[in-house]
Amino acid sequence: MCQWCMKHGAGGKWYLNARNYSNELAEDMNLEAYLTEQWMNFETVYIRKIMGFSSIGLGYKLKMPIIGRLLRWQAENMIHSESPNRNPVRADGHFGQVIPVEEAKIILSSLAAEPIIQNYCMCRMMQRGVKDVCCINFGALSGVIEKLPRFIPKDTRVRLGREEAVAAVEEQNRKGRVATVWFQPVPYVNAICSCEVPQCGGLRLRNDFGLNTVYKAEYVADTNPDLCQGCKACVAQCQFSAIRYSPTLKRVLVDQAKCFGCGLCRDACRFGALKLVPREEVPGLIGRY
Repeated sequence: MCQWCMKHGAGGKWYLNARNYSNELAEDMNLEAYLTEQWMNFETVYIRKIMGFSSIGLGYKLKMPIIGRLLRWQAENMIHSESPNRNPVRADGHFGQVIPVEEAKIILSSLAAEPIIQNYCMCRMMQRGVKDVCCINFGALSGVIEKLPRFIPKDTRVRLGREEAVAAVEEQNRKGRVATVWFQPVPYVNAICSCEVPQCGGLRLRNDFGLNTVYKAEYVADTNPDLCQGCKACVAQCQFSAIRYSPTLKRVLVDQAKCFGCGLCRDACRFGALKLVPREEVPGLIGRY
């Protein structure tokens, strides 16, 4: 399991540890004030400076021999910060992990602190100018977001019961969107997003710049060659270029090193030819998130 599971998972996955959702933890961390400042200034996250360097041309700067290493080091420290003095405007300590839909349903049905709300996706608003209701937030963050009108969807139910929240994440899964769960800030968990590449800011930073804003899931996809019919439905669903169709074999092949373990390919397969297996059971992928 990933390092955050070891540190904040109480012997299991960090996002299935009930303490990380508790109101007591939110109060101990004074999260209402932290999250209010973060979300009031959320638009600036996309233009924040790292070591005085702007985010414009970040990909090029990260490739520079010395400056690139320093920028990556500083960016990773900001993303994973657990310092009591971390900066909310920079969204320090805010990162997540891909999860399959069944684990998203576990979180929403039994772990997420109430109230549970759905709101406009900040990534889509900032990158595409589109107001799409595909984020589910809960606990201390819900009360903060409800006070910020620009995130509240119109003509749509905002507060959700647990069954409604589960139905909402299932609907996003049917749309082919990847479920991710988020520390905000670590170790408090208060969001499940359903997004896609390249609209998701976290996935884009991971894919384009190699920053660990979103970790791969605890699973990878695996195929049963006897069941695969070569229909290519899974290829169309994969956002990480981890599946390809082999005309020679007349079936699909999974590049498990590229797989994020979201399960969308499995859910798209009508023949049961794909399944998710624990990442830690695959030689060569142990500890690679």
